[in-house]
Amino acid sequence: MTGRTTPLPVGVLGCGGIAMRRMLPAMARTPGVRVTAIASRDRDRAASAADRFDADPVQGYERLLEREDITAVYIPLPPALHAPWAARALKAGKHVLVEKPMVTGAGQARDLAGLAEEGGLVLMESFMFLHHSQHAAVTELLERGEIGELRQMSAEFGFPPLPAQDIRHRPELGGGALLDAGVYTLRVTQHLLGGTVSVVGAALTADASTGVDVGGAALLRGGDGVGSHVSFGFRHSYRSAYILWGSAGRIVLDRAFTPPPEHRPVLRIERQDRVEELTLAADDQFANIAARFADLVRGRADPAAERAAAVRQAELVDAVRAAAGPGPGSPP
Repeated sequence: MTGRTTPLPVGVLGCGGIAMRRMLPAMARTPGVRVTAIASRDRDRAASAADRFDADPVQGYERLLEREDITAVYIPLPPALHAPWAARALKAGKHVLVEKPMVTGAGQARDLAGLAEEGGLVLMESFMFLHHSQHAAVTELLERGEIGELRQMSAEFGFPPLPAQDIRHRPELGGGALLDAGVYTLRVTQHLLGGTVSVVGAALTADASTGVDVGGAALLRGGDGVGSHVSFGFRHSYRSAYILWGSAGRIVLDRAFTPPPEHRPVLRIERQDRVEELTLAADDQFANIAARFADLVRGRADPAAERAAAVRQAELVDAVRAAAGPGPGSPP
């Protein structure tokens, strides 16, 4: 186990866009983490990425997993490759932080959780938004009864069409709007409603030319009967928000899922006779999740909750697929 003062040495499997734009810069500015090596199947791509972060380039993912100076790995590969490489990493004795969606089917999530538990290893799904303080502020308002009793919620995440060559148009790589954007709305529903969340109904809209779902919606229900309507897609105008509707008002949060570190969130509290806006402090959800992962590896918190959350999330995604009926986006 890495010492409390020594940065956690992390190896990176792949040079995907989210890694290069967000996660690796965040790791580089997190004192408790060090990007030690970056692997790619392409030697030049590995060298270019590693040079940016003063890391070692490695050609081939297996070679990185063989390195004894790597304690943990971060996996930002296409979704269909997450489960097989996470399994290899866990079997090699590495702690694993894997980009969302961690898996493309719940069976894979249960298998990975079993491997991690058996090996005493951390397995964490990288839902960065959960580590932004704006959501704690929302929870505090709810607990104080600022909008009375919670009756309903909704969550939306969508963005304009992607380039034709984007991997999210490729079903064999785990493409589709449910796995890319929909998972955020499902995860925030679980986060805010807590307990057992079930799927009441769902619909997915297919693109006949690519074979993936490009949009969808689902109706969920929490254990106490509170409903959540979620919608998502990647042929929409940009929307990243959720609304909590209570017996005495509503809480509205925009830029809920992907706020940049310098963004100061604005919480809007709508009541019958007035609207109040609370401007919150900026926060760095990318660095926060890197620090949280390092703390889990160091034994400062129980990693069982992260494993369980990843399994519940995968089961919920499967339930949305089942409710929508057979079609694009179904796992093999």
